[in-house]
Amino acid sequence: MKTIARSSRRITLHVMFLCAIALFATKAEAAGPLKVFILAGQSNMQGHANVRTFEYIGKDPKTAPMLKEMLGPNGAPKICDRVWISYISPDRGETEKNGKLTAGFGANDECIGPEFTFGIYMEKLLGEPILLIKTAWGGKSLNTDFRPPGAGPYEFNEAQLDNFKKQGKDIAAEKAAKAEATGRYYRLMIEHVKKVLADPKKVCPAYAPARGFELAGYVWFQGWNDLVDSGTYPQRDKPGGYDAYSKVLAQFIRDVRSDLKAPRMPFVIGVLGVGGPVSQYGPDQQRYKTMHQNFRDAMAAPAGMAEFKGSVVNVLTENCWDPLQSAAEKKKEAVNGQINNMKKDGRKFAKGEEQELFMKMMSEACTPAEMDAFKGISNFGFHYLGSTKILGCTGKSFAEAMAPLVKKH
Repeated sequence: MKTIARSSRRITLHVMFLCAIALFATKAEAAGPLKVFILAGQSNMQGHANVRTFEYIGKDPKTAPMLKEMLGPNGAPKICDRVWISYISPDRGETEKNGKLTAGFGANDECIGPEFTFGIYMEKLLGEPILLIKTAWGGKSLNTDFRPPGAGPYEFNEAQLDNFKKQGKDIAAEKAAKAEATGRYYRLMIEHVKKVLADPKKVCPAYAPARGFELAGYVWFQGWNDLVDSGTYPQRDKPGGYDAYSKVLAQFIRDVRSDLKAPRMPFVIGVLGVGGPVSQYGPDQQRYKTMHQNFRDAMAAPAGMAEFKGSVVNVLTENCWDPLQSAAEKKKEAVNGQINNMKKDGRKFAKGEEQELFMKMMSEACTPAEMDAFKGISNFGFHYLGSTKILGCTGKSFAEAMAPLVKKH
């Protein structure tokens, strides 16, 4: 009887083993193509949020769960096991950095951009391996640098031509220089995406050629250089003053889809939100209020076009802005102003004394919550304060907007 029982157990274990192999094989066969996402834009897509600002995320109960997702078991930035990234940027000499997604794929090796939480949450929402291809260059416009081929050449308006004449500039030379610059970064973006996709396994070891890949989505996060370009948009404080941006962005979507042979590839537009909602602008921001809202409306407009219905959505990044950090930044500027006035009046500082005075004045000017917020800032306002809390929320929001589009398509 014991022999029979042992034999029965061996048979049972063997059957279980075979079932497990069959289940694994079934899952492997059912696995779809590798999901590939393109992230592109200018400096805020590069990302200037230093990792030293991570701690501040945990101070807010609303974002503390996000911090847990961003950290590994050892408390350092997470290294994702199923998300890989390829990134080129001028700050890296146009050389590619690739590997498993972690912190350091921002503007430098100490920074993150939206890619970090986008990849973390995209994998979490889809439950499968992901490849990110990121191309970002600071200080680049859509009207010129990223101008898609279908938008035609950049045309100077009469006011711009008149200014060239007044400045004694060679108009023919100005036009030639503009023509040379037009679309350069659009082409670099497309070239890099195609280069990575020619051999995805170089970046992503999980890639299985038998299953192929799918261009699953595109995130566009740009805008600052167009926002401040009064030459290209002379009526920017008037209704429709940025309509030209909407027109070129719509063509950008068409051309990217065409050039990458992905006619229905989902697009997420990260609508510029520096400063937060304009309804919450303080007295010192009122002069920008109309212009900023006009530009945000222009960025968001393509998502409302009939041809893009259901495949292009907006993320209002203003909703990720942190009012406490904004308040701390304003107090920092005020304190720096006071210290500069001291210098003008002849005040001399010994080594380290100026920084010590600055921190003392900040602690006196700020509430404890604002001081915590200040420690979460590592860059300028137009770079979303170099805040991992703001850019982390932004990347997470991009993923949450993208996931339903991917599942739908």
